[in-house]
Amino acid sequence: MKLDIITLSVIQKALENIAEEMGIVLRRASFSPNCKERLDFSCAIFNRNADLLAQAEHIPVHLGAMFSSMETILQEFPTEELNPEDIIILNSPYQGGTHLPDVTFLMPVFIGDELSFFVNNRAHHADIGGSTPGSMPGISSELFEEGLIIPPVRLYDRGREVKDVMKLILSNVRVQKERLGDFRAQRASLIRGKDRLVELSKKYGYDYLIKACNELMNLSEEAFQEQLNKLIIPPEGVSFHDFLDSDGITDELVKICVNLSITGKKLLVSFKGTDSQQTGNVNAPRSVVYSCVYYVFRSLTDPTIMTNAGLFRNIEIEIPKGSLLDPCPPAAVSSGNVETSQRLVDVLLGALSRVLPEIPAASQGTMNNVSIGGFDSGGNPFTYYETIGGGTGGSMNYRGVSGIHSHMTNTLNTPIEALELVYPLRITRYSFRDDSSGSGLNQGGQGLIREIECLVDAVVSLQTERRKLAPYGLNGGEDGMKGVNIRRKIDGKEIILPGRAIVNFKAGETLIIKTPGGGGWGKLNDIREAT
Repeated sequence: MKLDIITLSVIQKALENIAEEMGIVLRRASFSPNCKERLDFSCAIFNRNADLLAQAEHIPVHLGAMFSSMETILQEFPTEELNPEDIIILNSPYQGGTHLPDVTFLMPVFIGDELSFFVNNRAHHADIGGSTPGSMPGISSELFEEGLIIPPVRLYDRGREVKDVMKLILSNVRVQKERLGDFRAQRASLIRGKDRLVELSKKYGYDYLIKACNELMNLSEEAFQEQLNKLIIPPEGVSFHDFLDSDGITDELVKICVNLSITGKKLLVSFKGTDSQQTGNVNAPRSVVYSCVYYVFRSLTDPTIMTNAGLFRNIEIEIPKGSLLDPCPPAAVSSGNVETSQRLVDVLLGALSRVLPEIPAASQGTMNNVSIGGFDSGGNPFTYYETIGGGTGGSMNYRGVSGIHSHMTNTLNTPIEALELVYPLRITRYSFRDDSSGSGLNQGGQGLIREIECLVDAVVSLQTERRKLAPYGLNGGEDGMKGVNIRRKIDGKEIILPGRAIVNFKAGETLIIKTPGGGGWGKLNDIREAT
């Protein structure tokens, strides 16, 4: 068969649908509200050379980092040492992971006797051990505080569970039944992906399918190059910088810088000038930085073009070793994946706004991470984890959206009914945060207010941002409102909590999270002139 655009399009959609179906299986089979309700997982397909072929529309910070996981796993497990239905597991941030709660599963796919593809998923687990329930300690300073570190190891050998490895992992987590259920859901997801790829190969023929995959990557490369050719960037490049509120240990701002330039057909993304690695947990592994860069430039490219390795062939990323964005172990990183990633997007979009007027103002710039854990009234351990939406930035063409997850996260909220059914917690308020959006010709979206009452004594861990510095407006638009974290005591007294904290709550006390609004775009005067 000759390659033709119609058949290529059909194969493109088939590969994307396989990744989506993997996600459906993972969701339906999972135990935790974090996977079943919030959909905090991602699925993707790679070829035997570790090139991304397709991904589901899941979590950007997961997906872009899977390249690094693939490289690490294949270094540890050469292809000739892999067998059908093996599953390799890892979460180590210094070996291709992001942060420890994100656990990656990978399975080789054999077509006949030939190792031809890999199916891959990554799920955020509500606990993976460490110093605090939820494995997201607000003020950690070493990776060892953040949970169990899993290097690339076999969890399944030719389809059989390696019981000693599973036993070791489950002995280091707080809610073993939930972890085991989610692990097995991840495995079921990979099996479905493997079966569908075998079916696809039978339908089109192995050689034709491989040829089509290679051509789809070439088409994506061409599409990105077309977009890159439209960028008019001066020879010295365009730069932007912004700050994190702190590293959680000290109270000092943490600077992130970026410069974008074009040399020949290559886009150079340089983070020179970024602060050195920090004592606290805002450090981001290189894999997270790749995720942010790939996300931003994917968003500029024709959405009908397939997301695969071809899109990113002409992007070079320069990160100073030992900096905030390429730390040396055992630096803590749990907040780097969720909070530093959001600021990375802010600086990348800020730089692009110098040459692209349609770039939006800053979104809320945080995932508002909340972990609550302890023991319920029956003495059973529980761990609740959630990220909370806020406002997105306004742009030249539209207003911001209120109360939504943005940029590097793409999860849902935990429905109140599901949360109260599973955890000893009560939601006493969940609403939009009035007047939190940045005003302008197109205003930003509003943040949210979520109040969570603890029905038992519990440990609350917070990793939040934009509590000191507001999400920026653009082209004369005003900044969005900063976020606020509050502890309401039993007597009604309210105490402002820092952006990163670990606090022991008593039964009857309430945690109040007020999330930031998005920045506005354009001057208010422009509205009056337009009318």
